Amino acid sequence: MSDPPAEHRVLVLLPNATDAARTVAFLGEVGIACTACADMADLAGAISDGVGAVLMTEESLLRDTVGQLREALGAQPAWSAVPLIVLARETTDQRVDTALVDLLADVTLVERPVRQRTLISVVRSALKARRHQYDIRDALVERKRAAEELARQASQLREADRRKDEFLATLAHELRNPLAPIRTGLDVLKRMPDSAAAHRAREMMDRQVGQMVRLIDDLMDVSRITLGKVTLKKERLMLRTVIEAAVETSRPVIDANQHTLVVNVSEAAIWVDADRTRLAQVVANLLNNAAKYTPPGGRIEVAAGREGDAAFVRIKDNGVGIAREDISEAFELFSQLSGPLERHHGGLGIGLALVQKLMHMHDGAVTAESEGAGRGSTFTIRLRAAAAPFTAHPAGQAAGGPTSEPRRILVVDDNVDAAESLSMLLEALGHDIRMAHTGPAALEAALDFGPDLVLLDIGLPGWSGYEVARRFRADDKLASAMLVAVTGWGSEEDQRRASEAGFDVHLTKPIEMSAIERVLARAAARHP
Repeated sequence: MSDPPAEHRVLVLLPNATDAARTVAFLGEVGIACTACADMADLAGAISDGVGAVLMTEESLLRDTVGQLREALGAQPAWSAVPLIVLARETTDQRVDTALVDLLADVTLVERPVRQRTLISVVRSALKARRHQYDIRDALVERKRAAEELARQASQLREADRRKDEFLATLAHELRNPLAPIRTGLDVLKRMPDSAAAHRAREMMDRQVGQMVRLIDDLMDVSRITLGKVTLKKERLMLRTVIEAAVETSRPVIDANQHTLVVNVSEAAIWVDADRTRLAQVVANLLNNAAKYTPPGGRIEVAAGREGDAAFVRIKDNGVGIAREDISEAFELFSQLSGPLERHHGGLGIGLALVQKLMHMHDGAVTAESEGAGRGSTFTIRLRAAAAPFTAHPAGQAAGGPTSEPRRILVVDDNVDAAESLSMLLEALGHDIRMAHTGPAALEAALDFGPDLVLLDIGLPGWSGYEVARRFRADDKLASAMLVAVTGWGSEEDQRRASEAGFDVHLTKPIEMSAIERVLARAAARHP
């Protein structure tokens, strides 16, 4: 049986060792743990190690060494009043009374000689009182811990609130940036619709819309991943192909800043089990980050290889670097570099957070290293390497381009501008177009028009796009139409709901021309 904690023991100091040993023995027989002390110095030292109660005789209080006891009791914390049981004669020396007052202890005087049963009762009462003190101590400790936890949470909330305010301000700034040239471009198109300036304005507007789409896509990705609504579509991939796709994505921003890009990938084929799109997104985000935070004309190095059972991609730049105290916060959502530099380079502070979340989903990791401000940065992603596949499968061919055969297309969107702009584009491609802006109007137009293809928004007045799709599939005259969901809701759950409602394809706004071409090619194959 293990010894009880020191804080529950009784320290015994009696005039001779024999009496002390006997007392310790009979108290031990009734389950009271005791320790005999040789002298006052021994007692004082034992008190500091933990004590439930002290049992002593009045003679010890009359010795010069009583100051050691006074000092040991005075060192106790505020909640502690050590129970002191003093065995005294019937007539107590006044000096004993004075000493007891000075000790500031919880004193119980027991007249001797004392019966064993009486002493056991007194000691147990003293230990019970001591346990109450420990309860108070534990409550105080818990209160302090709770106060510290509340203070920590309050600090975190203040920091989160600060970051939220910074994020909203940055988001407004980042969205205004592309909106300003888009509005200017529209004015150019109004005044000089067929000029060279109009052509440049269209190119500029296309770039700026692309920037807005990337910002919104990043926000949606973080939201979907945080809510657990993203499922990876893993396949056996050669790491080199992922890096090539990421470099292709990031090449415009790298070239725009006149950076030198050096790619050094191991000659040996490195395979991983990963989601091709998401892993390429991780590498592209890190490349974009390096390009943004490296002064023009800088150098970006990409290396990939194996370290044991892990595959790695390392991206190093000679840019602005990261202060060492900021590295731990680099991957936190909405985390921004302090000072005007970050505002100059833009960004919402979600790119690295997105990288970390995606790597965790791959059972991998991402780390950041920097020797400090102005010393460049190195980001490394790692995930488990995989064995080479037994057979090589050629990449699937993309759907063909748009057919020259005109299609009957119904465009349904309660946003009139969105419906009209998409209709103008499709009419320019030679197709026959009808428009509707509510659910019931869409069904009415379809029965009159007989469309081959329906581009259908989900959030419609009257009936939702899901309900319209179900009614199409239930009507023999309309069931053969190809239904395409065109919506701002793009999660996997949204795609599943669209498929269950009867949609053939799910597209997330804004739609790229390549996506429209693929839909038209599929419609041509369906309705030759």
